[in-house]
Amino acid sequence: MDFLGYDVNAIFQIAGIGIIVAMLHTVLEQAGRKDIAQWVTLIGFIVVLFMVANWIHDLFEKIKTVFLFQ
Repeated sequence: MDFLGYDVNAIFQIAGIGIIVAMLHTVLEQAGRKDIAQWVTLIGFIVVLFMVANWIHDLFEKIKTVFLFQ
């Protein structure tokens, strides 16, 4: 989906991961497993970080093709 030149699927993917991680964190914390809840949050953050890094890499590749820096 493309809205004004922005890929909103990326925003929905990040939001979906955030919602799932928040739910898991809450359930684990209520079960008394705070250590595992923190690991789930950290892993969710790392997954999103890798997704964003991949999108930034794709952006720089597109910039290189536009300006013919190959």
